[in-house]
Amino acid sequence: MKIDLKNKTALVCGSTQGIGKAIAVQLAECGASVILLARNEDKLKKVVQELSTSEGQKHHYLIADYSNNDSVKALIPQISELHIDILINNTGGPPAGKAIDAPIEEYFAAFSAHLINNQLMTQAVISNMKKNQFGRIINIISTSVKVPLHNLGVSNTIRGAVGNWSKTIANELAPFQITVNNILPGATETERLTGIISTKANKLSKANDEIKDEMLMEIPMGRFAKPEEPAYAAAFLCSHFASYITGTNVVVDGGRTPCL
Repeated sequence: MKIDLKNKTALVCGSTQGIGKAIAVQLAECGASVILLARNEDKLKKVVQELSTSEGQKHHYLIADYSNNDSVKALIPQISELHIDILINNTGGPPAGKAIDAPIEEYFAAFSAHLINNQLMTQAVISNMKKNQFGRIINIISTSVKVPLHNLGVSNTIRGAVGNWSKTIANELAPFQITVNNILPGATETERLTGIISTKANKLSKANDEIKDEMLMEIPMGRFAKPEEPAYAAAFLCSHFASYITGTNVVVDGGRTPCL
């Protein structure tokens, strides 16, 4: 199987680091033209230069701050004119902490950054997808969609909402040959994981390595994921090989999630 995304244009959100960047790199390797979206222009410029142009692709970037809906809304008219074939909805998760202790503002902020922005981006790209009878929408969420994770109360709540939103629009868009799927990464070697480990270590007065070892013990494969590993799953879901896969979750977690 050779994944060929030549002549496809992918919009990858949150693509200057971590899983988002790895997906952008992988889609470019498969021949897609990639439009990066993030808030830091210096990082965006750097990542654009790292993307493969072996198939003559032209890569670009857009600037938006996902913590500000108005920033995202301002881009919608431009995005609607870009003829996007592939949309990767991705942004950093909410702060760690117990659900019961979280300020209401954290819930509103997370709902806005994740679900509302996903909705805005999806509405912006589906016209072209419907016209072409082809589209791929992939949401990078979390294994907490299946089993809530300890001390990630706001994230567990919002990720569940995004998962159900995704299933709903998958059914609505299926007649147009647009697939909508979720990738649920487990613990992945990203800046967010480093932050979660550090926060937990400080709270429990433990060393970072001790917290890391405790987390690794929960993973049957005994290691954290590389960002490239969920990116490979994304590339497959974007391809024609996945044309009959929609409305589902693909878990990439080394076996940690204790259910199917």
